[in-house]
Amino acid sequence: MPANEPTWTTERVELLKNHFEAGLSCREIADQIGVSRNAVIGKLSRLHLTRDKAGEARRPARKPVPRLQQQMLEQLYAAPLLVADEAPIDDAHHCSLFELSEARCRWPISTPGAEDFCFCGNAPAEGQPYCAGHSRLAYRPGSRLRVARG
Repeated sequence: MPANEPTWTTERVELLKNHFEAGLSCREIADQIGVSRNAVIGKLSRLHLTRDKAGEARRPARKPVPRLQQQMLEQLYAAPLLVADEAPIDDAHHCSLFELSEARCRWPISTPGAEDFCFCGNAPAEGQPYCAGHSRLAYRPGSRLRVARG
């Protein structure tokens, strides 16, 4: 195949789907289509095609269900903080990545890559990477969620 042609043509994608639904392994599909096993795995992932534990092919649901981690984070941030000494966190010491050191709070502020991205910069609590205020957020006692496995 010439280097400038796409790996995943419409025909190859259809072959991939057909072979997957027929129960072929990723290695077998790769050999049939003429691509690497990793290319097959990546394309199946992007198409949201998975197999259940019995090896049966499953098509993606119309509306993707949030992953377990996302559900846990939503529950965690939806829960009220029950901290008695909730003093506001001082935001006068923000610093950049280049100014960051062990003597400064490493709590990220904003979104990485954004113009206003920085770190808290306050003095960290003893033995912690964060200041007292951000340590309260990062290390909440009893905040581990127990997930029932079915």
